[in-house]
Amino acid sequence: MWALLYRLASPSNFYRLSGQAIPWFATIALLALGVGTVWGLGFAPGDYQQGDAMRIIYIHVPAAFMSMAVYSYMAFLAVLLLVWRIKIAGMLMTLCAPIGAMMTAIALFTGSLWGKPMWGTWWIWDARLTSELILLFLYLGIMALNSALSQRSDAQKAVAILVLVGVIDLPIIHYSVYWWNTLHQTSTLSVFAKPKIAPSMLMPLLLMIVGFAFYVGWSILLKARSEILTQERKSQWVKNLVMGE
Repeated sequence: MWALLYRLASPSNFYRLSGQAIPWFATIALLALGVGTVWGLGFAPGDYQQGDAMRIIYIHVPAAFMSMAVYSYMAFLAVLLLVWRIKIAGMLMTLCAPIGAMMTAIALFTGSLWGKPMWGTWWIWDARLTSELILLFLYLGIMALNSALSQRSDAQKAVAILVLVGVIDLPIIHYSVYWWNTLHQTSTLSVFAKPKIAPSMLMPLLLMIVGFAFYVGWSILLKARSEILTQERKSQWVKNLVMGE
């Protein structure tokens, strides 16, 4: 398995395979987001208590889910870099940070829009909101640290350590609504429990989550391919690619 992983981590192999994957990621992302948006905003029923204000769930929940998923992926890449010295993992890890920060910012912004009619305020220092804000600061700190160090390898190792330290925030975000008495509602979706949402609302929500996930993957692959060409511009395989061989 590790031999296969090392082969996939080769810049030339990754560039080739990602090029094959990008059309699939783009197609699934656009279809899922298009259908999910129309279904959720136009045809799914409103909540019997919150009315149409709950429709922001179709943006807020996928963005919040991806804010944590991207950071989890970065932690996995950090382990690959620090333990198995897979260089492409460091590149992918740093490329993920801006995308994760964007997802976190969207989750916080839409959460504020949702909180105003429900709680009567744009912001409150609720445990879930505060821990999600800390996640945004972690992303921004990772981006700043990566930019501050001129030596790429040193920057990636420092970022990897910070990423692993910050992992502690993920369970706090997830379990905060259970550990403390908070205004934020408990999780709408759970792997091991029955969904707390009607099927007519659940299906477009799942489509939006899929759409967000494939959009994030699509964005990461596009950025990675561009970065690989920059870093490997002196390699023979890149010269052959440019020459069309």
